[in-house]
Amino acid sequence: MTEEPSKLPRLTLARQIRDSLVGRIVSGQVRPGERLVETRLAATYGTSQAPVREALRELEAMRLVETQPRRGTFVRPFIQETLRESYVVRAALEETATRLALLAGTVPVEAMRAEVEAMRAAAEAGDSEASARASVSFHRHVVEAAHNELLKLTWEGLQIEARTSVTMVATEVDLHDIVRDHAELLAAIEGGDLETACRQARDHQWHYADLPHDAHGRMRDSATG
Repeated sequence: MTEEPSKLPRLTLARQIRDSLVGRIVSGQVRPGERLVETRLAATYGTSQAPVREALRELEAMRLVETQPRRGTFVRPFIQETLRESYVVRAALEETATRLALLAGTVPVEAMRAEVEAMRAAAEAGDSEASARASVSFHRHVVEAAHNELLKLTWEGLQIEARTSVTMVATEVDLHDIVRDHAELLAAIEGGDLETACRQARDHQWHYADLPHDAHGRMRDSATG
């Protein structure tokens, strides 16, 4: 590995090791194909192997690493590219889901309001995992309301929970910004303007695609990372 992070306090050590490694993998400090050795990581972070092993299990669930029998744990290739591509695909799916749900009048507004309140509580508590869960549930409500099974299966196939967790850790997004963005999206949906709501549903995801331009072709000053 190229840099050694400072030792971490023991409180929620496995979580901190996981988040540290997420940032280093997504930023490219730890390269695709690099082997992550428990004993070396334990020495780097000044801890036993147990929290390192737990952190690696969570990284595997996030699909950032893969464990190969008798060989060890390795960083998966093309992580940045697949994250970027997944948000572009997700933007198209959720724009379509929003259109279908609004046209059918099946948007579960009250359930979505509850998820926004859950995000607000998570932001006040500084709980990024609770915020991620509420965010995913918010969008799943719309996808399910579209009543298109193939669209739903495709959306679920993007491994939304894992990618949302990775993005929140890697970009260090402000949890209060997440509340605001979802509240604005819900307001657009409640407003009933079909094209405005669909555009906002698409832009909401495209923002995280880390491309040099937005969904309208406008160049960005910098990528969101």
